[in-house]
Amino acid sequence: MFNPVLVHQTRSIRTILPLSKPFLHGNGNVFRQIQSSPSFKKGPKIRLGSVPSNSVKAMADTAVSNGVTAVVTVRPPINPLTAGGQVIDDVEDLFSKSLQLELVSAKDENKPTISGNAKIKGVVVKDCEVQYEAEFQVPVDFGEIGAILVVNEHALEMYLKDIVLDGLPSGLVTITCESWVQPNTSKDPRIFFTNKSYLPSKTPNGLQKLRYAELVNLRGNGEGERQKADRIYDYDVYNDLGDPDEDEELKRPVLGGKQHPYPRRCRTGRPHCKTDEASEERVPSKSLIPISPYVPRDEESRRLKETTFVIKGIVSDSCVSLNTKLESRICRHRWVSQTSQKIDKLFREGVKIKDAEFWKSLLPGFVEEIKDIGDFFLRFTSPETFKRDRFFWFRDEEFSRQTLAGLNPYSIRLIAEWPLKSTLDPEIYGPPESAITTELIEKEIGGMISVEEAIKQKKLFILDYHDLFLPYVEKVRQLKSTTLYGSRTIFFLTPAGTLRPIAIELTRPPMNGKPQWKQVFLPSWHSTECWLWKLAKAHVLAHDAGYHQLVSHWLNTHCCTEPYVIATNRQLSVMHPIYRLLDPHFRYTMEINGLARQALVNADGIIESSFSPGKYSMEFSSVAYDKQWRFDHEALPKDLISRGLAVEDPSAPHGLKLTIEDYPFANDGLDLWDAIKQWVTDYVNHYYPDKSLVESDEELQAWWTEIRTVGHGDKKHEPWWPVLKTPKDLIEIITTIVWVTSGHHAAVNFGQYTYGGYFPNRPTTARCNIATEDPSDEQWKFFLEKPENALLNTFPSQIQATKVMAILDVLSTHSPDEEYLGKEIEPAWREDPVINAAFEKFRGKLMELEGIIDARNADPKLRNRNGAGMVPYELLKPFSEPGVTGKGVPYSISI
Repeated sequence: MFNPVLVHQTRSIRTILPLSKPFLHGNGNVFRQIQSSPSFKKGPKIRLGSVPSNSVKAMADTAVSNGVTAVVTVRPPINPLTAGGQVIDDVEDLFSKSLQLELVSAKDENKPTISGNAKIKGVVVKDCEVQYEAEFQVPVDFGEIGAILVVNEHALEMYLKDIVLDGLPSGLVTITCESWVQPNTSKDPRIFFTNKSYLPSKTPNGLQKLRYAELVNLRGNGEGERQKADRIYDYDVYNDLGDPDEDEELKRPVLGGKQHPYPRRCRTGRPHCKTDEASEERVPSKSLIPISPYVPRDEESRRLKETTFVIKGIVSDSCVSLNTKLESRICRHRWVSQTSQKIDKLFREGVKIKDAEFWKSLLPGFVEEIKDIGDFFLRFTSPETFKRDRFFWFRDEEFSRQTLAGLNPYSIRLIAEWPLKSTLDPEIYGPPESAITTELIEKEIGGMISVEEAIKQKKLFILDYHDLFLPYVEKVRQLKSTTLYGSRTIFFLTPAGTLRPIAIELTRPPMNGKPQWKQVFLPSWHSTECWLWKLAKAHVLAHDAGYHQLVSHWLNTHCCTEPYVIATNRQLSVMHPIYRLLDPHFRYTMEINGLARQALVNADGIIESSFSPGKYSMEFSSVAYDKQWRFDHEALPKDLISRGLAVEDPSAPHGLKLTIEDYPFANDGLDLWDAIKQWVTDYVNHYYPDKSLVESDEELQAWWTEIRTVGHGDKKHEPWWPVLKTPKDLIEIITTIVWVTSGHHAAVNFGQYTYGGYFPNRPTTARCNIATEDPSDEQWKFFLEKPENALLNTFPSQIQATKVMAILDVLSTHSPDEEYLGKEIEPAWREDPVINAAFEKFRGKLMELEGIIDARNADPKLRNRNGAGMVPYELLKPFSEPGVTGKGVPYSISI
C-alpha cells in the first residue's frame, strides 16, 4: 500500500496542446469544490494507507526493472445545457496538482506497491478529455499488475475514463475506470482493478484484501444522509412519493412491508417529514428541472445529449409535471367545442400557450411561432400510426391487434375455465359471476362453435382487469373528474389467425347505497349499441393504459430491477465475471428511477394526474406486485406459458408452441430471448466449467440471497424463487434479468408515442361513467343526440392529454449515444478471447434478427404485422437511429 519508500520516476510534463486559454467549459455552479461529507458513526473500514506529498527519488535498479508508462484519461463533467461557462480548474491547479498512482502486484500482497505522480500530458479536444502521464520502474519480479490505487490531489472531483499501462512484458494493460474520483480528503485511495475477471476462489493473493475492501466501501453502514459524492448502495422502502409537509392531500402510503409489499429502492437517508414520521422529505427543486434524489455517484448519467433531446426532457420531466404552471399558460378549451377535429389540430396547429417570451426562451425550436409574438403553440409530431391511417384507433381489428403487437403485449390471456368468476369477497363486491354468458358468446361467434369447444381449441382470450381494479372503483370515483370500473374483454381467434373482440363487461361494486351494477357491451351495426361499444372500449383502453404504465412498465422493469442493481454492487466485486456481465444492463437505471419518483410517479405527478387510478396509482402497483409478480415468470418463455399463450414442445422452435402463431411480440421476443440466453450460456460456462464453482462462489450466493431476502424481501418466502446451485440455474437467472432490462423494457417503452401519442387510441383515463349506468333523462338524451361528444367527454382533458403526449414523446426517444444490446463490446469482454468470440457470435445473431423481423413485417400472410396503413412491429429490432423510431433495444433501462 502507499509505503513511505516509493519506487518511481516522474518524467517532465509534455504538453500536446498549449494551455494559454481555458479549454474546458461548463457550468460554474456544477464545478464548485465538493465539500467533505458530514461525519457519522462509521462501520468497518479497511485502511489502504496514505500518499506523501513530496516526490521521492527512484530506488530501483533499472537493470532489473522495466520502464512503464501510465496514461490516465480524464473526462471532465460537461453540462450540455450551458453555453460557455468556466474552466473545471484553474491553470495553476492543473499544473501543480496531480493524480497519485500506485501499482499493485496481483501475485503477492506483501510486495511493496510502486508509486507514480501523474500530471497533465495534454488534451483531446474532440472528446474534451484530459490525459495525465506517469512513469514507473517496475521490477521484473513484481509480477502481473492486478490493480491501481488512485488519489486525486486536485480540488475537484475528476471522472477517470481509463488507465493504460505500456512497457510491461505482457504488453498493454488497460484498466477501465469509468468512475468519479473525489478530492483526497480521507487519504484513502480509490481502487481500480484490471480488466481481468476472477471468481472469488481464484482471486490472486495480492488482490484478495483489496477485493473485500472495495465491497465494504460500497455497502456503507446504513446511517446518515447520503451526499452527492457518496458511492454507497443500500436499501429503503418507497416512503418518498408523497409530500405531506406541503399538503395533507399529498400524503401517500409507504410502499414496502407487510401492508403494501413492494421492491426496495436506493436508500438516501434524508430526514423524515415533520407531519408524517413514516415519510421521507422530498428533494426540493428551485427550478423547472427536476433534481434526482441521491444515487451513488457513478449511477448518474454521463451521456452528453443533443440539445433537442435535453430540451424535450425538460418539457416532459419538469414543465408538464408542474400542473398549475402549465395549466395557467395553456389556453383551456373543451374537446367538445370543436368535436374530434380539435384533437387532430394538436398535430397540425398545436396547443395555444400564453406568455410567449417565457416559453420561447425556455423551449427554442419546440414552441413554434404561428402568427405573431403573442401567439405561440406547442405542436406535436404526428405519431407513425396516425400518419399511416388517421382512423386506425376506431377499428375493432386494430384494438385486438395491439394486444399482440402493440404497447402492452403482456396482458392478453387464454381463457381456460368457464364460466368467468371473480375471486373477490361477494359480501363486499357483489355477486362474483360474470354477466358474459355462454349464450352471448355463442351468438357473437355466429353459432359456428360452442363455448366449450372454443375453449378446448384455445380460441377464446381475455383482457381481465376486473379483480385488480374493482376494489379501487369507489375510491377513484371520489376523485375529481374521473371514474373507474372493473372490466373484462373477450376476444375470439378467427381462422385468419387474428383476434376479434366480441364482448366487454363493465362492473361497478355496491356503493353509495346502490347494488352492484354490471353490463355487457357487444359489437353492433345499430348506431346506439355501436356508440355504447365504442364508449366501453374507451374505458377498457384506459384500464389497459394504466396497467401498462404502472405494472408492465414501471413495476416489472424499472422498479423490480433496482434491487438487482443494488445487490450487484454490494455483493459482487467489480472483478467478478458476473458483475461485468450485468453492469451494462444496469447503467443509469437508478438515476432514471429517482427522477421518476420526483416528477412521474410522485403524489400529484404526471401519472396520478393523468391515469385512471389517480392518487391510488402507486398503491395499485403494490397490489399487482403482491398478487402477480413472480421472478420466474419474468422469463419470457415462462410468462407466455403462464398466460396460456404457449405450451412446451421440444420439437418446436425455442421449445415452445405458440397458441396464436402470429403473435409478433412473442415471435420476435423468443428469437431475442434465445440469442441472449446463448450469449449468457457461453459466458457463464467459460467461468464456471465445474458446476461446483457456482455453489461455492460466496459472492454469487450472497448476491442471490440478498436479491431474494432484502431487495424483494416482501416475497422472500415464496416457493417459486429459483435455486442457485448449478451453471444452468445461473444462466436462467441472468438471462431473465438481462431480458427484463433489455427486451421487456424496449417492448413496453419505445412504442409509447407511436401508440399513445394519438391519445384516442390509448386514453389514459376515463372522466365520465358510461351512458347506461344509472343515467338521468338529460344524460341519456345528450348521448343519443351527440354520441361523439359523449365519447370526447370520456377521453382525458386537453391538459391531461398534452401532458401525457409530451412525456410519452420523451420516453420513446433514443438519445444520440444510446447503448444498444450487442452493438459495442465491453472492454473486459474484449480482452478475453473466448468471451470476445462469444460476443461476436451474439452480435451476429442480433444482426440476423434485424433481417428476420423485416422479412416478417413484409409477409402479407402475417396479418397482425402486415396490412394497409399498419405500423410494422419493430419494437424488438435490436438497433435504431436516434429519436422516436419505434425500434431499438438498449442494454439497460436508461429512459
